Amino acid sequence: MNWIPLDSREKLAAIKRHSEDTPCVIFKHSTRCSISALAKNRLDKGWKLPESDVLPYFLDLIAYRDLSNAIALEYGVRHESPQVLVIREGRCVYEASHMGISAEQIEEAVNA
Repeated sequence: MNWIPLDSREKLAAIKRHSEDTPCVIFKHSTRCSISALAKNRLDKGWKLPESDVLPYFLDLIAYRDLSNAIALEYGVRHESPQVLVIREGRCVYEASHMGISAEQIEEAVNA
């Protein structure tokens, strides 16, 4: 999977714009958490969506905690780590955290 780094407010705003045409996935990852590492590994191994169908963004929330908080406010979700959100048409249409993160469920949300 070719993750797009989410490292600025400008990219966060771009996700909302891009999601009007192409669903976006935000994966919030804690580099200090073994559960987060496991969730990322499961995503990387289970990902089957073509890159043309979705834009996958990766947020290192240790380095960019302010962006994680901005995501929670923007999309009305509680901050979790690890956490995945599917953004379509400017709205969060799917959210999961910890061991509830599943490539298959993300794929279903993207294709819904």
